[in-house]
Amino acid sequence: MSLNPSSAARSLDAIVDVLEDELIAFRRDVHANPELAWAESRTTELVADRLAAEGIDVQLLPKSGLIARVGPSDGRVVALRADLDALPVADQTTDPWRSRNEGVAHACGHDVHTAALLGAGLALHRFHAQDPLPCGVRLLFQPAEEIMPGGALDVLAAGALEDVSHAFGLHCDPSLDVGHVGLRVGPITGAADSLHVRVSGRGGHTSRPHLTQDLTYALGTLVTQLPAALSRRLDPRAGASVVWGIVRAGSATNVIPASGEAAGTVRMLDSLAWADAEALVRELVHQIVQPYGVDAHVTYVRGVPPVVNEPGSTAILADAVEQVLGEDGIVSTTQSLGGEDFGWYLEMVQGAMGRLGTRTPGGPTFDLHQGDLRVDERAVSIGAKVLAQSARQALLPNR
Repeated sequence: MSLNPSSAARSLDAIVDVLEDELIAFRRDVHANPELAWAESRTTELVADRLAAEGIDVQLLPKSGLIARVGPSDGRVVALRADLDALPVADQTTDPWRSRNEGVAHACGHDVHTAALLGAGLALHRFHAQDPLPCGVRLLFQPAEEIMPGGALDVLAAGALEDVSHAFGLHCDPSLDVGHVGLRVGPITGAADSLHVRVSGRGGHTSRPHLTQDLTYALGTLVTQLPAALSRRLDPRAGASVVWGIVRAGSATNVIPASGEAAGTVRMLDSLAWADAEALVRELVHQIVQPYGVDAHVTYVRGVPPVVNEPGSTAILADAVEQVLGEDGIVSTTQSLGGEDFGWYLEMVQGAMGRLGTRTPGGPTFDLHQGDLRVDERAVSIGAKVLAQSARQALLPNR
């Protein structure tokens, strides 16, 4: 006999509670052994072995990452997704489980995402044994979220969303206290692309810039003018932003170099503006450097569309958060310019992503992609419960 909804929710949460210590230990293991995009072989093996030990079938993806399924083997499916990769950032924490891989760290919380999804999968599998799920749940452990256009496209190519009705995910938010999940209907992240411009021209002595093409000056003009020009060519409501992460040219103070480069990201809030961004950026780059006579080679990689939370799926996620944390656990959140390749999933199926609070109440506020990021580990079991409850809610007949 099936449990009533409230009893089912309590039962699922209780299973996660039993797993909590194991999940925290798992998270610490992953954190101590971070792997960059497409190199997540150890992390993939760790997840696959644990799922297989529970009797869950696993499909390894060609490069790294995996897909697993719990519940019935046919029919409608709900997808839950986590990302596996770390960042090329030095771990600045002093925890015993700090990164052992020099210059690589889980500075975006993907170790939490992975442990939470593992917990959700194990809990749903055990729950299914005592109260059969009406439909299947597909666990997507995705590689390479931190690069553009992201590993989501490879996971989708492997058929990850076949028969999927809803897809859900969580992302750590160190600006929210643990015990809260930020939700928003509509776009919750921005579109993000990668831009690299290499300029070349006639170099020379800094005493005779008129006999050169003064490439450094041209590069500096490009770096300052492109963001301004783009903001005047796109609807300001698109929230376009060009920010450079790399600007370099030359190696001596009295030499005008013959080449240089600038690289960064192009981000915006609006998907319609995103469709026009590449052509416009290319046009503007060449217009800006043309007066200086230098050549510009533009490499523009379209990254990810905005994550757009579908209203019904957001309501399911809200119901799940309320089941786990109560009404006070739900907080509203705003759209950010951060990119997330979960947006590719929601281009194909309805779904939603929430922001999982990881800040210890009263503690410091960290930032993502920084080596000093620390999380309140209570977020691991909370994330597992919210993901599991989201799947259970989405599988209900009225959904």
